[in-house]
Amino acid sequence: QVQLVESGGGLVQAGGSLRLSCAASLRTFMIYAMGWFRQTPGKERELVAGISWSGGSTYYTDSVKGRFTISRDNAKNTVYLQMNSLKPEDTAVYHCAAGANTYYRSEAYNYWGQGTQVTVSS
Repeated sequence: QVQLVESGGGLVQAGGSLRLSCAASLRTFMIYAMGWFRQTPGKERELVAGISWSGGSTYYTDSVKGRFTISRDNAKNTVYLQMNSLKPEDTAVYHCAAGANTYYRSEAYNYWGQGTQVTVSS
């Protein structure tokens, strides 16, 4: 059974930073693309960042480019999202996801974590 468990969310002031972590139970973690999605009430889930199985390629949605960094440690079965210069519009539930295909396509992901709340105050 695949389990993805996120941690690191919380409340932060605008301009601050948070680092999200996602621990995966996948036996073959290193062959999966990993991603971070976010969702707010009334909006579609959005792929924020994705990373290839090797970590050599990454994707970011335009609104977070230059502020967020996705990385992975295959030895620890963990993926991270470093979020800097946070804005109130970054407030959302952030979900970790795993997929066997293209890391930059939201349709490629088929395993999901429960999510962690990120709240950015102005």
